[in-house]
Amino acid sequence: MHDTPYFLPCHAIAHARSPYTQRIDAPHQSTVVAGTATAVAAEAVIEFVEGFPAAAFRDLAGFERIWLVFAFHRSEGWKAEVKPPRGGGKRSVLATRSPHRPNAIGLSAVELVAVEETRLRVRGMDLLDGTPILDIKPYVPYADAFPTARAGWIDAIDAAQGRQSAPGPRRPRKTPPPAS
Repeated sequence: MHDTPYFLPCHAIAHARSPYTQRIDAPHQSTVVAGTATAVAAEAVIEFVEGFPAAAFRDLAGFERIWLVFAFHRSEGWKAEVKPPRGGGKRSVLATRSPHRPNAIGLSAVELVAVEETRLRVRGMDLLDGTPILDIKPYVPYADAFPTARAGWIDAIDAAQGRQSAPGPRRPRKTPPPAS
């Protein structure tokens, strides 16, 4: 065991350009859109930083889904236990998908709509506008999908509330004024 802390130098390779500016507006997971303002998977853009070479992402064309590794840039610290939106009482933070983690790093699978010159168009975004993207990996079904895997305490919630149930927003959204 190493006692010396390890520091991983990271920098954003891209930023999310999404319709979500506040946490309350974004879905809890990229595939769970019930309770969002439109109730549909939002289209968004992954905009690469200036000078990032297209050669690094061009071969993503043809993949249906990609993994986004990102920084929870608005996270303000963490606690060992958190109260997840559908988990009853407190749970161990590492057994949840809370944005408040020991290292504020997230992972999200989104649908890849198009590979463009300096950006990717995606659908099913659950990230806030401006979220720094640290890395992107292709979703590979034979290696990334485990449909019969157990999900710990979430299995009990699914049994009680229905499979893949998810909460909507915690407070009602304000309806935007009509365009004039």
